[in-house]
Amino acid sequence: MIHADGIDAVTDADFAQEVLAADRPVLVEFTADWCGPCRQLAPVLSAVAAEEAERLKVVQLDVDSNPEVMIRYGVLSMPTLMVFRDGEPVKSMVGARPKRRLLQELEDVIGR
Repeated sequence: MIHADGIDAVTDADFAQEVLAADRPVLVEFTADWCGPCRQLAPVLSAVAAEEAERLKVVQLDVDSNPEVMIRYGVLSMPTLMVFRDGEPVKSMVGARPKRRLLQELEDVIGR
């Protein structure tokens, strides 16, 4: 998995505890080693995680080793970014994007 600095990895086994039961919104990046755009997104996610740590938890899920969660939420493309709040998916975005655009797309979920 292409690991973004400062971001925890979640698995099929701990997804419910780390994401669904979280006390704030969680941005999950569904990623894979073979995904080129995931490499571009890694520094963006690291920056967003650092800047929005109080309002947003950011995690990564390697789809090759954790297919269960990927299948459950119908993820077909990498990277898929999915925001979960109160145990439910509330937003889904596909593809890499610059930090400014990602933050704009997250405004309605994390508030400004």
